[in-house]
Amino acid sequence: QVQLVESGGGLVQAGGSLRLSCAASGRTFRRYFMGWFRQAPGKEREFVAAIRSSVTNTYYADSVKGRFTISRDNAKNTVYLQMNSLKPEDTAVYYCAAGMKAYAFGLSSGYDYWGQGTQVTVSS
Repeated sequence: QVQLVESGGGLVQAGGSLRLSCAASGRTFRRYFMGWFRQAPGKEREFVAAIRSSVTNTYYADSVKGRFTISRDNAKNTVYLQMNSLKPEDTAVYYCAAGMKAYAFGLSSGYDYWGQGTQVTVSS
């Protein structure tokens, strides 16, 4: 069992930056493939970024590539999402997720545990 708690969301102007954190409970954090998803009002949840347990491989949605960076600190049981050059279309609730199905890193079904979400609002 893994519990995930996101933090770091807020209101920021377009072009600004935010850093989201996701703290995980349990001793097996380093075994999990970690991802970030987001859901805007009236839209389906979509993949944002993911990182392998080994930290060496990262994956991004085309819409955030070059602007967002996912990282993890296995010693702190924490995964991060650094978001730069934010745009109004990045406004959404951002969710952290943990799973074992690395082949399904871009799919919600590939993850077993989810956080409660943190709101990110980007004003124009």
